Amino acid sequence: MAGAAQLRARNASFWEQAAPGWIRHAERQDEFGRPLGAAAIERLRAAPGERVLDVGCGCGGTTAELAAAVGPTGVAVGVDLSEAMVAAARHRFSQPRFLAGDIETMGAVPGAPFDAAYSRMTVMVLADPVAGLTTIAQSLRPGGRFAATVFRDAGTVPWLPAAVLGAAPHVGDLPPLPLGNEPGPFAFADPARIERLLTAAGFGTVVIEPRDVTLNPPDEPDAVAEWLIEIGPAGAAYREAAAPAQASARSGAARMLERFRTHGVGYRLPAGIWLVSAELGG
Repeated sequence: MAGAAQLRARNASFWEQAAPGWIRHAERQDEFGRPLGAAAIERLRAAPGERVLDVGCGCGGTTAELAAAVGPTGVAVGVDLSEAMVAAARHRFSQPRFLAGDIETMGAVPGAPFDAAYSRMTVMVLADPVAGLTTIAQSLRPGGRFAATVFRDAGTVPWLPAAVLGAAPHVGDLPPLPLGNEPGPFAFADPARIERLLTAAGFGTVVIEPRDVTLNPPDEPDAVAEWLIEIGPAGAAYREAAAPAQASARSGAARMLERFRTHGVGYRLPAGIWLVSAELGG
């Protein structure tokens, strides 16, 4: 298994290449991907006047939602590894603050301490999750709250590999698949591991709950296929492919996703997630 430095470099390269797809589909991701993080937003209970940190803010949609919750007397700060996505977030939203940086190496996030921290589908892709979670802990005030979501096992998110498998034969080489606990969508499948990592980072009162959610994009097979391809591991190869190969990739992914589609109604994409919450001791 690769070391943390190698995995960190791999992560930086992957997100640099993935960013154009996330930026292109930012509005779609905000709308149809919201169920993936809604439970953590609700658990966090960000209140007016609070200072809230959004880890892995992407193109800013979740940070904007947190900013609305804390209001004009509060502060919402989004941090992401991708400079391109942070630039897009700043362009899309004026109220929150956005920072580009590696949560694993920045010590404490500028603007700390925060009352609460949130993360949607990010801590599972950290190269060194203890380092990243420790930064989050060091950025919170004593008693600060943390709420996050991560995927459970691959069997609970069947559309994710389906989109990749449908597109892969028509595009170039894909990034290496994660091994063991290497960063990836299912690196936090084991709840016992999640608790160990949070405890090692200094959190207490760790609660890990299974939730089943559903994404409901509209009945637009070509658009849905492209969205899921572009935000996944095949995204960079897809964007580099010629137009005929891109069309074939979309068709291949759409065929694999057909079982989740109701014609004339839309898609129901199930996802098994862990809702993770914890507090920082005083």
